[in-house]
Amino acid sequence: METSRGHSDPSEGVGMGQITLRYWAAAKAAAGVESDVLSVDGPLTVAAARERALVLHDHDADLARVLAVCSVLVDDRPVGTKDPGAVSVPVGSSVEFLPPFAGG
Repeated sequence: METSRGHSDPSEGVGMGQITLRYWAAAKAAAGVESDVLSVDGPLTVAAARERALVLHDHDADLARVLAVCSVLVDDRPVGTKDPGAVSVPVGSSVEFLPPFAGG
């Protein structure tokens, strides 16, 4: 299983905990890694986690396009149609970015 290739949050070492971002399929291809770990000092929103992912990857346009259409899970719970700016991601959680796919 591929792991993050050393992408770390610029605030690494400052925060009290971590949030793991996992990328699947086209999101993984666009990010170039399977996951990133964010150092945080408290919960984030899904929108803030997505923005931090883009910062880690130098605002890559391909990644931005893919993340914009991804379904999102927070600790295996679908975010669905909820406002990403209102969905909390607690410290110690994982955020999964799942792009749309064809088939089964």
